[in-house]
Amino acid sequence: MHHTYRVLSTDMDFLTAALTEVRVSVWHVLDDHEHIIDYGGPVVEYSTVSIKILGERYFRDTFEFRVQK
Repeated sequence: MHHTYRVLSTDMDFLTAALTEVRVSVWHVLDDHEHIIDYGGPVVEYSTVSIKILGERYFRDTFEFRVQK
C-alpha cells in the first residue's frame, strides 16, 4: 500500500494545520533513511524555531512534519 503525504514547511502550512486540526506526524530524515519520531496529533503552537504537537516541542530545522493527503 502506498501512502501519500504532504510535507509542512511554511508558517502558512502550520497555521492551516493548526486551524483544521489535522494529525501531523514528525519524521527524522537523513540522506536516504527516514523514521517516524511521533505519530503526532494536531499542531498546538508553532514559531519560526519549533512546532508544538500535543505536549511535545520539535525543532523545525531538525525534523520533517507530514500530513496524510
